[in-house]
Amino acid sequence: MSDINQIEVFEDKNIRRMWHQEDWWYSVVDVVRALTDSDRPRKYWVDLKIKILADGFQLSEKFGQLRLQSSDGKFYETDCANLEGIFRIIQSIPSKKAEPFKLWLARVGNQRIKEIIDPELAINRARNIWLQKGYDAQWIQQRMLGQEIRNKLTNYWKNHEIKTPEEYAILTNIIHQEWSDLTVKEHKKLKGIDKDNLRDHMTDAEIIFTALVELSTRKVAESTKSTGFTENKKSGIIGGGIAKNARKELESKTNQKIVTKDNYFSEKKKLEEKQKKLLSPKKKIIRYSA
Repeated sequence: MSDINQIEVFEDKNIRRMWHQEDWWYSVVDVVRALTDSDRPRKYWVDLKIKILADGFQLSEKFGQLRLQSSDGKFYETDCANLEGIFRIIQSIPSKKAEPFKLWLARVGNQRIKEIIDPELAINRARNIWLQKGYDAQWIQQRMLGQEIRNKLTNYWKNHEIKTPEEYAILTNIIHQEWSDLTVKEHKKLKGIDKDNLRDHMTDAEIIFTALVELSTRKVAESTKSTGFTENKKSGIIGGGIAKNARKELESKTNQKIVTKDNYFSEKKKLEEKQKKLLSPKKKIIRYSA
């Protein structure tokens, strides 16, 4: 499920939300309207945003603009927040509806709220989902390790003046293209996917090299104290080159491409068929003489 629009209702107020990047994102203006009954919720949110920023709260990963459907039936870029961002808004608005709204959120997003309180629940949920889809324990372990490495890189970026979702996306694309010779979009097209998470369609080798480029990029950035988009871009190119050299070296020794149209399941099927052939008994050929 990806980029799906829904409307929930809190005390006769419509709250638009979208499933985006494996999380529910809620229209901030709708939430403000529901909590305050203001006839100018957009103005209220503009003023509140200034106050939140002045308090030192980082908005980059918890707030963003998504295309939500308006009352006129058209889609517009709309300020949205994930659950953590919504909780921050609730804390900033003096409203008698705050507690009822939290309870409402608990009903419509109970699973994610629990995971915010106890992140281990999210880890277990992800593991179980992958198991149900047929991935084996080794692939899941590599996937989760890769995600941890990814999180450390994005945390570094966040703490070193990478501010907008666009900058995160551009830097991610740069390092991906450096190591794989494909943009993220091209890599998805190669594998025949559109909105799905590319990493969930990677072979174990692609996961490992993606982790390598993100680890290398972070280590280079840390050693040079890269700050801001331009400096982190340079570190990404260097980190990408490290992973690319490793990929080319492995490909030259094995005569096999690392980046392919295959995914985990096609690779698994090939291995199973190969093992089946090796284990199948050879038929004896009996020749009769005339």
